[in-house]
Amino acid sequence: MSARPLVALLAVLAVLLTGCVPGESDSDGVEPDVPEAEPLRPAWRSLTLPTPPGGTGRLMVRDAVACDGRWFVVGGVADAAGRTRPAAWVSSDATSWSPLPVAASSFYGRQHVFSAVACRAGRVAAIGAKSGGVHGNPRVGTWVQGSGGTLREVAAPLEWYGGPRAVGVSRLAAGPAGWLVVGTRVDGAAVWTSPDAEGFTPREGVAELAGDERGGTFAYDATAVSSGWLVVGAVLPLGGAALVPLAWTSSDGRVWRRAVLPTPDGQGQAQRVASVGGAAVAVGPVPGGFGAWRLVGLGWRPGGRFGGAGPGVSSVGSLVAAGRALVVVVADGRGHGVWLSADSGDSWRAVALPVAVPDAGGAALAVASWGDRLLLVADDGLGSRAWWAGVPTADR
Repeated sequence: MSARPLVALLAVLAVLLTGCVPGESDSDGVEPDVPEAEPLRPAWRSLTLPTPPGGTGRLMVRDAVACDGRWFVVGGVADAAGRTRPAAWVSSDATSWSPLPVAASSFYGRQHVFSAVACRAGRVAAIGAKSGGVHGNPRVGTWVQGSGGTLREVAAPLEWYGGPRAVGVSRLAAGPAGWLVVGTRVDGAAVWTSPDAEGFTPREGVAELAGDERGGTFAYDATAVSSGWLVVGAVLPLGGAALVPLAWTSSDGRVWRRAVLPTPDGQGQAQRVASVGGAAVAVGPVPGGFGAWRLVGLGWRPGGRFGGAGPGVSSVGSLVAAGRALVVVVADGRGHGVWLSADSGDSWRAVALPVAVPDAGGAALAVASWGDRLLLVADDGLGSRAWWAGVPTADR
């Protein structure tokens, strides 16, 4: 199967998962655990992200991360003609920001927009992409920050992340064992491993990770854990019409073990994962809204449900540990929202946003956290803004 038909299939599957088309409601009767409490209202304070060198244009923020007291935001800049270039920003206090130097080495790299970023020891790596070529497919590549601070493009063969076997590249994770890119190839879920983000080795068609007689697999996110790596995603069982959430663990990125996450209705996707208080928690869309799962010992158990099913395809954009809490960004077709859990995913409470962010093409919302501070970056499709606030608690 070529990449283009498989991408179209994924779009159909996403609609099947939500159990509705625009204007329809969830038909299986499952009601999410929607908190009755008023939304938490952080004291959001507006930030300024300066336009990077290279000319004026619209800022396009896409992701953010913090580690070792340093904060990073990534995305791009689009000029009046729609031409794009990669852009990143850095801060030591989450309030004063400076453009991070970027150095592209390829034709498409000079047009990349960064979609994902990860951080280790105060140093970042990122994923960038720009659609192009005869078929208009995304030209994906990775970037790494050198000792001088510049974020530079990493050379890789065209088919490393693209080519006829490509489906998608999703997220990037960092940990003691190195760096891990996750995504999906024609064979199913795949990863790319690296000790230093200077170059990644593809791992596709790997037993348990890739699709097999049990169905086709998809990988969406990863995090480092004490035993190595934890990847989350979903499987479409052979002959099935709905995705089922999955998780995989590996000590080295080469050999993987698979686990099916429990759901009352047997449907869902684990789209983001993070660790808080020593426990791994995954979050993703389920019938009627969103759900969480927590890894307890060697097994997973379901957490709380929250949110609701909107008129479009539901998705989870980012999930971060914020002190002892978890903060997640979701989109349901109507708009983006932020929710917080103070009990490792068992219950959730809405967080009021400083502005409304639609769930539409060109819009994005992401969060990052370090210590007791939360960073929020948003692109409403017309422009980008950023804010910071203290991590909200039950009484504010």
